[in-house]
This record gives sequence, structure tokens and C-alpha cells, in this order.
Amino acid sequence: MVNLDIETARMVLAAQPFSVLLGARIEVFEKGRATIVVPVRENLKQQNGFLHGGVLAYAADNAITFAAGSTLGPEVLTSGVTISYVRPASGVTLQAEAEVTYTGRRQAVCRCDLYAVAEDGARVLSAIAQGTVLCVA
Repeated sequence: MVNLDIETARMVLAAQPFSVLLGARIEVFEKGRATIVVPVRENLKQQNGFLHGGVLAYAADNAITFAAGSTLGPEVLTSGVTISYVRPASGVTLQAEAEVTYTGRRQAVCRCDLYAVAEDGARVLSAIAQGTVLCVA
């Protein structure tokens, strides 16, 4: 049985130096779902003023891995992620909402929708990702 304690998930995220550097936090962690939020800062933007694609890819990867870990257990690694950027991301936060679409004994496949969130709460779909996560236990 997988422990679905959000506080444990937050401790795992806090143990990732890169996640701390970005200021990421986990807002949802339940069976088959996870949401990672990254505050948008000037030093995370590219030359045109939009959130850098690497930040979106990070958020997708981590949200996918947490979602898969909720069904496979804590000892998981991402084996692949694809991402399609559909609109430039700008706003005050980035939300990466991942959901498991398939779980087997040793792997899970997840989809992740990434939203740029404005100060008034309006959300714009900025990217769509899919990833495969393997159980390494």
C-alpha cells in the first residue's frame, strides 16, 4: 500500500535542492494525482519575458513522478517525458497537474497539463506533457 500523506510528499520535494531553488511546492498528492506549483520570478524567464521552457519541463517531470509514485510507491524514477508547448507561459504561478493514465506492476504512464496562472486566478494552458515512470524497488 502506498502512503498518500501529503506532508511526506512535501518533505520529499523539500529534499530536492533544485526544487528548493525554484521555490516549488506540492499542493495535491493523492492516489493517481499530483500538482506542483512554481512561483514565477524574473530569473526564471527567457529573453522574451515568458517562463523558460526548462521550468515547465521540470514541473511536468516532477508532477508526473509524484503522481506515479502515488500508485507505484516511493522508489520511482522517470524514464521518459515528452512535452508540447502550446502557449507562452506568463503570470504569477505555474501549476503542473499530473494524473496517472495507466499503472502496471513496474511502470506508470501519466499526463500533465501545465497552466500559467494570472494574479486574478485566470489559468491558461501552456503545455501538455506525458511521461513514463519506473518502479526501481
